[in-house]
Amino acid sequence: MFALLVGAGVSSQWQSWLFFTNRVDFGIVDQQFGIDVGFYVFQLPFLTFVVSWAFAAILVIFVVTTIQHYLNGGIRLQGQAGSRVTPQVKAHLSLLLGLLALVKGVGYYLDRYELTLSERGFVTGATYTDVKAQLPALQLLMIVSVFCFGLLIFNIWRRGFTYPIIAVGLWALVASLAGTIYPALVQRFQVEPSESTKEAPYIERNIEMTRVAMGLDLVTPRNFDYEPTLTAPEIEENLATVRNVRLLDPAIMRDTFQQTQGIKSFYDFRDIDVDRYEIDGRTTQVVLAARELKQTDLPNSSWESEHIAFTHGYGIAAAPANAIDANGRPDYALADIPVSAGPGAESLNIDTPGLYIGEGLKGYAIVGAARDEVDFQDNDDQTEVTRYSGADGVDINSLPRKLAFALRFAEPNLVVSGELGSDSRILYKRDVVDRAKTLAPFLKFDRDPYPAIIDGEVMWILDAYTSTDMFPYAQRVNPRAVRSGDLRTAANYVRNSIKVVVDAYDGTPTFYIVDDEDPIAKSYRKQFPDLFSEDKPPAEVAEHFPYPEDLFRMQTDMWGRYRITEASEFYDAAGAWSVAQDPGNSIGQTAVESVIDAAGNIISSAEVRIAPQYLLMRLPGDDDESFVIFRPFVPFSDDDSRKNLEGFMVVHNDPERYGEIEVYEIRASTPVDGPALFNSNIQTEEEISERVTLLNQNGSTVVPGNLLLIPVENSLLYVRPLYIEATGTTAVPELQLVIVGVGPEVVIADSFEAALARAIPGLNVDLQSETVKPEADVTAPEDDESSESPEPQEDESDELSVEELLALSGEAFDRADAALRAGDLAGYQRWVEEAAGYISKAQKLLSESPARDDADAA
Repeated sequence: MFALLVGAGVSSQWQSWLFFTNRVDFGIVDQQFGIDVGFYVFQLPFLTFVVSWAFAAILVIFVVTTIQHYLNGGIRLQGQAGSRVTPQVKAHLSLLLGLLALVKGVGYYLDRYELTLSERGFVTGATYTDVKAQLPALQLLMIVSVFCFGLLIFNIWRRGFTYPIIAVGLWALVASLAGTIYPALVQRFQVEPSESTKEAPYIERNIEMTRVAMGLDLVTPRNFDYEPTLTAPEIEENLATVRNVRLLDPAIMRDTFQQTQGIKSFYDFRDIDVDRYEIDGRTTQVVLAARELKQTDLPNSSWESEHIAFTHGYGIAAAPANAIDANGRPDYALADIPVSAGPGAESLNIDTPGLYIGEGLKGYAIVGAARDEVDFQDNDDQTEVTRYSGADGVDINSLPRKLAFALRFAEPNLVVSGELGSDSRILYKRDVVDRAKTLAPFLKFDRDPYPAIIDGEVMWILDAYTSTDMFPYAQRVNPRAVRSGDLRTAANYVRNSIKVVVDAYDGTPTFYIVDDEDPIAKSYRKQFPDLFSEDKPPAEVAEHFPYPEDLFRMQTDMWGRYRITEASEFYDAAGAWSVAQDPGNSIGQTAVESVIDAAGNIISSAEVRIAPQYLLMRLPGDDDESFVIFRPFVPFSDDDSRKNLEGFMVVHNDPERYGEIEVYEIRASTPVDGPALFNSNIQTEEEISERVTLLNQNGSTVVPGNLLLIPVENSLLYVRPLYIEATGTTAVPELQLVIVGVGPEVVIADSFEAALARAIPGLNVDLQSETVKPEADVTAPEDDESSESPEPQEDESDELSVEELLALSGEAFDRADAALRAGDLAGYQRWVEEAAGYISKAQKLLSESPARDDADAA
């Protein structure tokens, strides 16, 4: 029984054992002991476990043996002083105590290496106190342990109590004085009074190893010589970048997709992702989402309906991120049921739209039953049926199997239902992440798989990470740097070395190792050679691999401090950055909560950090557009008061440059607005403030979209779309206004193209065709707009009285309400603005009336 108790925990160390027996060198040695990092990552954890287990096992044996000797009379509590314990018992217990001392000595030997992961000093790693005090103490304790072992073994022949008492007393004295008190005194009286000087060489070790462990040693620094102005010719040279500005905010688009493309209540868009596809012959940024089965909202909740009739989701909805229709909604390139791609969007065609594998898809489904499955229901309530023809599923055509699955899912219908026949199969583990974890429980998976359309098939792509917290001298990432998921751990080495591609129809998973240089991935390939594909991912698959957002969050948070390579500057945080503050979800305000700074420390009551953004743009100095993930920085400050832009990090997503990290440092003669500062400045613009205030009244709400910073040549283009959402549970946010900023200029207009033209004098381009408009076309649209505009003519309204103007404003508000009830948010906006114009003129007349009265009296 005791053997079972002692050995019970060993089975949990299977992964440590596999690492121990499949070590791969990193080619990097730690600065203290000169040992390859592979020893720390692959072997030290298992060796530490073995020593701890051996010590615990011997201790249990010692206790059990003592009790047994007492029960057998070898130990008596009463009797003469010299005869209470027999000589044989003394010898036996001395041997066990000697083994404990020897094992403890081995533990002290291994503890030396764990100093490279110490958190005692200013940074992670063996710092001054660890090297100068704790390490000598451990070496002394090793000697003491061996000496005690010798005394206890010698006592087997002496069979007394003197030597055991000396051994235990000596060990306790040295452990307390040398192992605990002395290091504490060194830390308090030598290190703390001059910490920056004492810790300097160890800080340099930490900087070097942290940059390697987090992939920051591969960052390419670049200068960005900022110019506050942006000219029309510069825009014309970067039309592809400007055309691909992402106006559709993925966070807001989920509700829009659900209302406009959900079709039926049992279809659900769980998440909006960003990718790029070829549309009209050009690479275009796209927002897309899978139309998944919502199992809680089926037409009826019978067992047959839930598990046999409704088995899968259907297709994908996708829209260019840079375009909207006449109502301010996504201009879908792939939509509807049955799913169909629009003209020029052939790359989005789907041949197999059934989604049997999805995000959060729980439970099981029965295919090959007596009845057909519901393939889809369209807007006209027409039902199309189908039968599953994929390779996934377990046969459930025999009584033993039915009984087994009935027990597995606690469902007797699996045994008694007449719908199950000889061709029936059961599909389970249908959640993408759950399926991958079942196959590879040792990997860490991203929380957000994303769909991709590849050769007419829907594939789920899932990022898998290799990580460890055993990389010597490397700083641990604060878990709060990551939103959620497996990666939210205190790791100090992370790589996105593995991509998992899962067929959404038949569930076939393929594990690709995309980073052949990662030693942990190499070890996994040795451990599980049949799990990982020997082939590289096909080009059509690799072109949809994005750089993972969670890894990018970790790297940007760490880069703020670890961009500094000098120990003294690192200690003082001189030149440190923080990820820029999030501009918030309202104009002129920022969201606030407790977050971490760039060094991984928690800041109390600080502003939320801006989320990474996937953008399609041409970076300064490049010839072509790149699909990148982007995040800006501001100077580090304890109180978050500094919000000027200092730089930005991008990582390339295109296959030919995948994973290349670049950091652009802003060089400017005057401070440059960061995202939160620009958003605050928006409120000071009278025109913007008035329009937003008016639109926030009478049953509608202005919802700001993501604030984008787009580098164009040596300047920055700030873009923030504004959505209008009517009150009500079925409201659909519609993009009606766009704010554009260039340098000190901040403007608002009904479209991005119009706002861009207002912000940049002389600009006259057609963004959809990426051409400069002919000069003859410059004034014609303005004439057309003025003739169709609902705004009253100046010469008519200027002659009206205050009462007449207020009456007209009331009529305009009535028409705005009617437009809102009809769902015409564009019309609603026009009528509200017309009413505001009447009210403004009435206020002007009222303010002028006292002056006129005084003039008449004179």
